[in-house]
Amino acid sequence: TTSNHTDCHYCLQSLRGRKYALREENAYCVTCYDSLFANPCEECKQPIECDSKDLAYKGRHWHEGCFKCAKCSRSLVEKPFAAKDELLLCTECYSDEYSSKCFHCQKTIMPGSRKMEFKGSSWHESCFVCQYCRQPLGTKPLITKDNENYCVPCFEKQFAHHCYSCKKVITSGGVTYHDQPWHKECFVCAGCKTPLSGQRFISKDEYPYCVDCFSKLYAKKCATCKKPIIALGGAKLISFEERQWHGECFNCAKCSVSLVGQGFLTRQDDVLCHECGSA
Repeated sequence: TTSNHTDCHYCLQSLRGRKYALREENAYCVTCYDSLFANPCEECKQPIECDSKDLAYKGRHWHEGCFKCAKCSRSLVEKPFAAKDELLLCTECYSDEYSSKCFHCQKTIMPGSRKMEFKGSSWHESCFVCQYCRQPLGTKPLITKDNENYCVPCFEKQFAHHCYSCKKVITSGGVTYHDQPWHKECFVCAGCKTPLSGQRFISKDEYPYCVDCFSKLYAKKCATCKKPIIALGGAKLISFEERQWHGECFNCAKCSVSLVGQGFLTRQDDVLCHECGSA
């Protein structure tokens, strides 16, 4: 700026007909302004004089001609760039050295573009999509199968098991019964509706029953103790004509010796060992 009526605020020399610079409403001759206020250039270390363009980034300053890529030396003026370890790099050089590769397309994820992170890998936003419907996953819940990502509705449609009872998707756990999947909470006794997951049960006509319900509804009664006969865990069931016994109840009615695997005689409703039956 040229003035005809002011003096330099620092050296007090007249600025009439001379260039000067203003700072906080005070006028300085060019020499004083540069010595007092010019920023040193990060590249050449020389002051950036008031008639030069001062390019600043994060508190550091450069001459316009010094503002260039630290690797390929191309100018960064009005171009996108990235900083690494205090060095300025053009996007191409930064990508070659430091940028992540997309897990899907294996191409560089350029600085400034949106990057998705999932299970330690990086993705272009446009590559991070559901394998089935191809819609962007973004931050939506997703499920991975065979290294492919699916939105939850597509995964359920393609792969999830549906409960045999309620027909809804089984998202975790579950019980298999007669080759069909069930929710644990849906796998209940056909009689009393008590949950059977992790419990002993007995099948009847393709339906599961807890031991108590099966005993009440279907179990034969022991001819000796009159209690239901439930053959669980290898328990023995003895049957003769139309009568049944627990293995431990099938004893001689007179001497109580076990008749399991032995010959026996009958007398009215009693079973007897040969010795007692012949006496």
